[in-house]
Amino acid sequence: MKIMAVDYGDARTGLAACDRTEFLASPIGVIEERNFYFTIQKVAHAVQEYGIQMVIVGYPVNMNGTIGPRAEKCAQFAELLKTKVDVPVELWDERATTVEAHNYLNETNTRGKKRKEVIDEVAATIILESYLTYRQNMKAKAATETKKEENN
Repeated sequence: MKIMAVDYGDARTGLAACDRTEFLASPIGVIEERNFYFTIQKVAHAVQEYGIQMVIVGYPVNMNGTIGPRAEKCAQFAELLKTKVDVPVELWDERATTVEAHNYLNETNTRGKKRKEVIDEVAATIILESYLTYRQNMKAKAATETKKEENN
């Protein structure tokens, strides 16, 4: 299934997508748009353009598990996106994703303008990789449970 992750931001929104095998997550771009509704339209267009079958929207829950204004805005974004696309749209806990993206860019010595250009799509890629790992683990768990039932 082709899945796209969205790292929504007020000025830049990062996008990443995986291949149909759900093995490889890759950045696919950044939407530079400050208008909330235009950003939703542009993400909906990307869903069509890339043949996406599911969208994951980063949900920045606070480290203590509470929902702050940023998470509320991302939830609103996801709800409105659902009305514009014919594929499932889900929120995905993205705590510390931006920090992880900054650490990755530090390791690759990406600085200045280039860093600003790629940070959002790197964060979207990390969100998608996290979600794909979760899906793989759920499939493995289901397979293990099926084997246990067959052996009983």
